[in-house]
Amino acid sequence: MWNKAIEDAVGKVRANMERFGTRFPHISTDGVYQLNDNEDWTNGFWSGMLWLCYEYTGDEAFREKARETVKDFRRRFDAKIVLDHHDIGFLYSLSSKAQWIIEKDESARQLTLEAADHLLKRWRPAGGGYIQAWGREGDPKEAGRIIIDCLLNLPLLFWAEQQTGNPKYREVAITQAEKTRRYIVRGDDSSYHTFFFDPSTGEPIGGATHQGYTNGSTWTRGQAWGVYGFALAYHYTGDRLFLETSKRMARYFLTHLPEDHVAYWDFNAPIDKDTYRDSSASAIVAAGLQELLEHLDEQDPDREYFMQGLTASLTSLVENYSTIGEEAEGLLKRGSYYVRGGLSPDDYMIWGDYYYLEALMRLEKGIKGYWYER
Repeated sequence: MWNKAIEDAVGKVRANMERFGTRFPHISTDGVYQLNDNEDWTNGFWSGMLWLCYEYTGDEAFREKARETVKDFRRRFDAKIVLDHHDIGFLYSLSSKAQWIIEKDESARQLTLEAADHLLKRWRPAGGGYIQAWGREGDPKEAGRIIIDCLLNLPLLFWAEQQTGNPKYREVAITQAEKTRRYIVRGDDSSYHTFFFDPSTGEPIGGATHQGYTNGSTWTRGQAWGVYGFALAYHYTGDRLFLETSKRMARYFLTHLPEDHVAYWDFNAPIDKDTYRDSSASAIVAAGLQELLEHLDEQDPDREYFMQGLTASLTSLVENYSTIGEEAEGLLKRGSYYVRGGLSPDDYMIWGDYYYLEALMRLEKGIKGYWYER
């Protein structure tokens, strides 16, 4: 089943190379991907899918297209179209860092290090320090905000420390991960989407949401970022607090899934026949669980539970949510972008497609993503 799903996905990526041309997919509307000129936070996922397909097939067409995207990420960086947000890791880990990991291309390495330096500019030292998620420094609305999504951007900094020996990258990444663990992860193992600090003093103010059902609810994609992000933080640091946090969040995610093992958009949203799913959240967890399992020994009491959860979720994604055998641009149906804002609440999400493909290739072929050196 996994191989059939991969082959179908690779075929769709091949067709999309022609459809998309030099543009990048973001989210879809009525089954058609919205394209942009490499100006959004999601553009790295398309590059990452191309690199995955190249590693799987060895086909030079995927390699050349992936290289083209990296060249465009250099253009984007030089043109300062990086936007006022922390998602630099999503953009450059899956594009230029992927090229470095696969080809050891020195220009790709240099671009990735420049991206890591750009992410460091979002470091706010008040109260021990944090990475500001959105907006410019001093923005009255955003100056004190962190969000759980940042965990998947931290591998860029950890990697940069390994490449350069500069401890600043690692110090910032560890502090951000620890702040997220202390303030965003709740005592019952659920999570806030976002948390605010006083930008002048760094004093904690409180948790909230931007995309979840309520401030006190658990947005499922945020929980998914936690599962994968803390597992990656453990990979880089060996700090067992990060490993235990990933395990806690994974147990919460899996135990709150509906019968078909694919998440609704928020664990606290009222459930009826019209409630939106977020297949992308389950795809992230399917990839994240594989990272987590690599760090658990055979005697770990949670190991079998996580294995069963991974198999059940990925099986359901393939059988019930994928576009296998269909003429479609996307790989996964029923993803949600921004339910509260009415933006693509039930369609294809390029990050959902990426993590679905990463999860499949890791499970079937041992091809990991591009979050760290292999």
